[in-house]
Amino acid sequence: MELWYWIWDTLPFEMLHWDFMKNALLAVLLMAPLFGLLSTMIVTGRMSFFSDALGHSAFTGIAIGAICGAAAPVWVAVIFSVLFAVLFSWVRSRSNHAADTLIGVFSSTAVALGIFAATLGGGSFTKYNKYLIGDILSVTPGEIGMLALVLVAVAVFWVICSNRLTLTAIHPQLASSRGMKTELIQTLFTVMIAVVVTLAISWVGLLILNSLLVLPGAAARNVAKNLRQYHLLSVVFALLSGIGGLTLSYYLGASAGAAISLGLALIFAVSFCFRNRRA
Repeated sequence: MELWYWIWDTLPFEMLHWDFMKNALLAVLLMAPLFGLLSTMIVTGRMSFFSDALGHSAFTGIAIGAICGAAAPVWVAVIFSVLFAVLFSWVRSRSNHAADTLIGVFSSTAVALGIFAATLGGGSFTKYNKYLIGDILSVTPGEIGMLALVLVAVAVFWVICSNRLTLTAIHPQLASSRGMKTELIQTLFTVMIAVVVTLAISWVGLLILNSLLVLPGAAARNVAKNLRQYHLLSVVFALLSGIGGLTLSYYLGASAGAAISLGLALIFAVSFCFRNRRA
């Protein structure tokens, strides 16, 4: 981190003379490829609403951790979200209901449980507002290190299972007939989303977290001509909006998470306009 601080101290960028902005920029540079890679898998697998449900389960886990007096409720939230993801995958593989129906059941249950836990015993809900809006400027060097480890894990998973996960999402019967363990692959993917969502909720905010998991892949899908471009453009779009949103939020005094999300929405709109020209 000292080298990172020294690099920006030597450059004439006003906003990066503050340590918290240097931390935020490094977090963005780690989160952007993380969300970019996951986004392509989420969009292909039609799991955008599921990532939103995981955000609700993460909030519930944080509320339960706070009630239990945990020093770091985020780790309780990680455990709860992982269990939530595994349970969803197990029910989905054994149910005849459509995926969106099951997501609605799990999401509404997580929301109700979270509000119930947060207000239990007449407790105030306002102390949880930071998890709804998020604040990337509060990220610490220790959390940045944790983000780096998660990024490495996601990158390894993507290299090993990307093609299998894509085939499972598009044609699960064909994937199964080729000997792929489709249920295991989907479960590992849902667990990975659960961990990322839970760790990022305090920096990005529950209200807009899902946009960062959907918009990069959706925008890339508008203009990508092949699978390689699809993944690459998703990461590039996430990086552009992350850096641009952080810069805009500093000079305008607005929420960084909201600025990043709006940047992604703008990129999606532009890519959608070029979508028709590609044909």
